[in-house]
Amino acid sequence: MRILFLGDVVGRTGRDAVGAMLPRLREALGVELAIVNAENASHGFGIAPEMARKLLEAGADVLTLGNHAWDRKEIIPYIAEERRLIRPLNFPPGTPGAGAALVEVAGGRRALVMQAMGRLFLDALDCPFRGTAEALAKHRPGASVHAIVVDFHAEASSEKMAYAHSFDGQVSAIIGTHTHCPTADHVILPRGTAYISDVGMCGDYDSVIGMLKENAAARFWHKMPGERLHPADGEATVCGVFVETDDATGLARRIEPVRTGGRLSQTMPAV
Repeated sequence: MRILFLGDVVGRTGRDAVGAMLPRLREALGVELAIVNAENASHGFGIAPEMARKLLEAGADVLTLGNHAWDRKEIIPYIAEERRLIRPLNFPPGTPGAGAALVEVAGGRRALVMQAMGRLFLDALDCPFRGTAEALAKHRPGASVHAIVVDFHAEASSEKMAYAHSFDGQVSAIIGTHTHCPTADHVILPRGTAYISDVGMCGDYDSVIGMLKENAAARFWHKMPGERLHPADGEATVCGVFVETDDATGLARRIEPVRTGGRLSQTMPAV
């Protein structure tokens, strides 16, 4: 199975770039499952229903969220109805929405997309390790589903790595999100799970993690409340990873970065 995961979409420039590039990437790479983290799509804070609809129409099979899941309150009734929009599975019981989505893929195959959120330097949610273990008790790659992809939305690379090694061999891929800075540690772990600490963002990199650099820098200089942060609006780099799995085992054969447009160095997998 050929899987494309695109990192945190930041603001209008990120939305526009993903809307334009996702159909092209699906065709160029033969993508069968496309996942997009969209928690910063609305001015950097959350996502509105109409924005989710447009990303799904552009070719995303599943949208994931994170710590900004509820910044746009109108998403609450929408996520209760739209199964292709998921939030971290370790939110407390009774939270609207779901932490996983089953997706039908070409050829009668099925994929499970999950999301969990770390707890270091973030909200003290339920344990992501135990929550993931409980969810995986129902599914195995190459058995009940052909692939399992996890978006682990976390701040600390140590927590991300510990999580990845804990579930190595139990899922097809663990993709780190949240920091907006793409890492160079994409790897297939010893038991066959593809991993990257952070896939980066889809946004303007002439910025502070996607936000206007002047206002963001002023907060560090003065340590006083200032203007609300606003997304930078220059040309976006679309950042992601391409993962190919073995249908028989559900484990990864390859993981490669995808970067196109904007200021970052460009890279595209050969297929």
